[in-house]
Amino acid sequence: MNNQNAPSFSQQRTVVTPGALRTFQPFRCYAAPVAAEPFLNGTSSNYVEEMYYAWLENPKSVHKSWDIFFRNANTGAPPGSAYQSPPPVGVSLSGLSQAQALVGAQPNVEKLVEDHLAVQSLIRAYQIRGHHVAQLDPLGIMDADLDSCVPADIITSSDKLGFYGLEEADLDKVFRLPTTTFIGGSESALTLREIIRRLEMAYCQHIGVEFMFINDLQQCQWIRQKFEKPGVMQFTLDEKRTLLTRMVRSTRFEEFLQRKWSSEKRFGLEGCESLIPALKTIIDKSSENGVESVIMGMPHRGRLNVLANVIRKELEQIFCQFDSKLEAADEGSGDVKYHLGMYHRRINRVTNRHITLSLMANPSHLEAVDPVVQGKTKAEQFYCGDSDGKRVMSILLHGDAAFAGQGIVYETFHLSDLPSYTTHGTIHVVVNNQIGFTTDPRMARSSPYPTDVARVVNAPIFHVNADDPEAVMYVCNVAAEWRATFHKDVVVDLVSYRRNGHNEMDEPMFTQPLMYKQIKKQKPVLQKYAEKLIAEGAVSRQECEEEIAKYDKICEEAYNRSKDEKILHIKHWLDSPWPGFFTLDGQPKSMSCPSTGLNEEVLSHIGQVASSVPVEDFTIHGGLTRILKGRATMVQNRSVDWALGEYMALGSLLKEGIHVRLSGQDVERGTFSHRHHVLHDQNVDKRTCIPMNYIDPNQTPYTVCNSSLSEYGVLGFELGFAMASPNALVLWEAQFGDFHNTAQCIIDQFISPGQAKWVRQNGIVLLLPHGMEGMGPEHSSARPERFLQMCNDDPDVFPKITEDFAVRQLYDCNWIVVNCSTPANYFHVLRRQILLPFRKPLIIFTPKSLLRHPEAKSRFDDMLPGTHFRRLIPEEGSASQNSAGVKRLIFCTGKIYYDLTKERRTRGLEDTVAISRIEQLSPFPFDLVKAEAEKYPQAQLLWCQEEHKNQGYYDYVKPRISRTFNNTCPVWYAGREPAAAPATGNKKAHLVELERFLDTAFNPDAFQNQS
Repeated sequence: MNNQNAPSFSQQRTVVTPGALRTFQPFRCYAAPVAAEPFLNGTSSNYVEEMYYAWLENPKSVHKSWDIFFRNANTGAPPGSAYQSPPPVGVSLSGLSQAQALVGAQPNVEKLVEDHLAVQSLIRAYQIRGHHVAQLDPLGIMDADLDSCVPADIITSSDKLGFYGLEEADLDKVFRLPTTTFIGGSESALTLREIIRRLEMAYCQHIGVEFMFINDLQQCQWIRQKFEKPGVMQFTLDEKRTLLTRMVRSTRFEEFLQRKWSSEKRFGLEGCESLIPALKTIIDKSSENGVESVIMGMPHRGRLNVLANVIRKELEQIFCQFDSKLEAADEGSGDVKYHLGMYHRRINRVTNRHITLSLMANPSHLEAVDPVVQGKTKAEQFYCGDSDGKRVMSILLHGDAAFAGQGIVYETFHLSDLPSYTTHGTIHVVVNNQIGFTTDPRMARSSPYPTDVARVVNAPIFHVNADDPEAVMYVCNVAAEWRATFHKDVVVDLVSYRRNGHNEMDEPMFTQPLMYKQIKKQKPVLQKYAEKLIAEGAVSRQECEEEIAKYDKICEEAYNRSKDEKILHIKHWLDSPWPGFFTLDGQPKSMSCPSTGLNEEVLSHIGQVASSVPVEDFTIHGGLTRILKGRATMVQNRSVDWALGEYMALGSLLKEGIHVRLSGQDVERGTFSHRHHVLHDQNVDKRTCIPMNYIDPNQTPYTVCNSSLSEYGVLGFELGFAMASPNALVLWEAQFGDFHNTAQCIIDQFISPGQAKWVRQNGIVLLLPHGMEGMGPEHSSARPERFLQMCNDDPDVFPKITEDFAVRQLYDCNWIVVNCSTPANYFHVLRRQILLPFRKPLIIFTPKSLLRHPEAKSRFDDMLPGTHFRRLIPEEGSASQNSAGVKRLIFCTGKIYYDLTKERRTRGLEDTVAISRIEQLSPFPFDLVKAEAEKYPQAQLLWCQEEHKNQGYYDYVKPRISRTFNNTCPVWYAGREPAAAPATGNKKAHLVELERFLDTAFNPDAFQNQS
């Protein structure tokens, strides 16, 4: 290194500066990375100087490419021309003449650089766009991406080499492979012809891979390895035989149903029979990776086949569903066979491990089940402590048209990485019929693929020709491994076709004549795969026929057994059982509910926690300090407001071992800044405190989480969470009550009729802020009329009053609708939701202005042991002491009570007008309304509401109050006139309307002229 004759480094700067070496940067991909990489990545030029001195001492101490470079530089080669590729393997520098070693011997160095760059670009083009030319359509008539144009940078013929500046003569030249590809396997260099061939094999056959949009290099490299390495898609003889057996079961099941019930709708799987082995492969691989429970959701197509051959539902139970004379054994309406779900724990025969499979019931509203499945999966992960999703996972099946067209798909994807909603990776399987009912995909979506929505969360998308079962099997193995490795979503797009119409009664030739002419010619996939294996010698034709005969016999025997089934037991199809919940010591629980009150010590303790910051050195906002002090004062005065009443209800349940989950937009603070369940340190980013988790050392954890700006997806998620266990209080709060209308599908299809259709109880709570306060039509009404219209109690039947009437009513209803006017009643109804011996959805119209109304407070006395939820709060003022003199009994609910009492005081009518609050609207408290009205024999009956007459509660309560008195007593109305919008947007008009109907409510002559 101390060579006296060595030229100084400064004299050589013309050949070793970054500018001089920049020309050689492309050679990182083949000949000079060992020497050039550190410098080209920004390393100091001292590195090159030290290497140069080392070369002077011993030319063999550096890479051959640097040896040639320094030789050429020393002879005066200009900057940018000193590099030359190393001699061929086996040829030493000493064997080269000086002319050969110098740059003049290779005048086309720059062309060589450009060619290598071109090859690298070509490889990248296949990785990015190879899927566009993959052979994905089994019919060979459609382009899966709706575009028949071949990308210009994909080599389909030698004349396209010119795009990269290459020539046909370059096809047999050897090129060094970059580190961003694995097509070489153990080889580091290949001819251009072989490079293109291997790229076509990896990306342009029956599998199309979309992944280059993913912004994580490790994930991209992982996918490249799975698809680029030569020979990766190899299967053992046993694996091929298993795949054939699964194809036989999938295909023959559909053929059996077609033979036996040719005129019945079943939404069969014909045309995508490979779905069954696809799902079983995913489950096998996931079980091998430690998964113990799989929750699935799917539309109707192929559901019966999935139930039979994946979930392993008894075949006779499926076949008996086709019997039109089958009687219903369970209460409720039931549902069609291709909407039902199933829960089954069995041994996975591939891994010999137990696995629980659950297929969720769902309606015909495609994709509506997606967030429900995710919520149930999250709940199961939570309850078994599976914080990484290694034991519980979800699989969602989709149709291509629905996957592209339904917004709930996007909403569900956007929950996938949110801390309180992630299920740590979902495997999505798209049954791509290339048609939606009768609509051509070119008319059904604007995106190239139906799966493009998945790109928003960087989910890799594997398109595969569903008529190649081995390709399907390989892709599903990779998808399961991806989920186990990265815990991120992944999509498998099974490009297939629909052999029949939308259902078995439909005629597809009306609208897709050319497609269905081809389908009629299409050889079934089982036949094609069997012939392939026979040709390979993997199985014999006799073995195939025996396998088919074996499964046909199984189906026939099950069919004969199904004839003995005379009664339909929907409970056999339950997807979310709650073992032991409905019994006590082996006997059915009694129809009773204990007191929902609490000891004063418990109330005080929870109140103190709610008023404190239980973490040291935690700085809260000054305004919040005042709020907490106000809470502490209320506790000292033995009173609660709305927020504190809620705190005590939820906190007491946590203390009793009940998990509580509250979610929705801005619920942590509360839309109206009243809740403050999550405190934020004002000095430390992301440092928070949830005092509710400090109530008791042995309590269950409290989950409170702000949601994404979604109602449909998030409400579905919370519904699914509530399905997993009856021992949890799951609440969803709308930012404003009327925002539930964008989640109407979940309410209409799952919450309201869920038990009737699927014998599935659910205790989810909907908190819907409601009240006419001059805030305009979109921030006023939670649309109570919609919920009441869907209640199943009969307005024309006065029920038999028994000792357990109040609880029995709740058991018989489809859901409970309340509008509480006091914090104590809100406290009780939340606790009653858990203490009941069954579960029903609970709809609560919660207040806005009452959150801080000075009169809307309750005493501890209203919440002590022995107290209950009050379905009706009767008149308790002076009018109740002067019942004979009361001229008018006003029934109302919710916030309007405080406007009515204020107006009554103003008019001095406390002795002659009684006001009663119906707190539980449904099921209707017939017994209490009757008892209250009978107290005031001389009083007119009036219903008063702040909502418009065609909205609110009037149409629901009027016939029920009338029926209470055998329709002999008129029920007058005071409220706003009918209107199209829920409320006016003009503050003055709002106040005028309020003044008008309050005057009607108290005007003794208001109804004299009404018949």
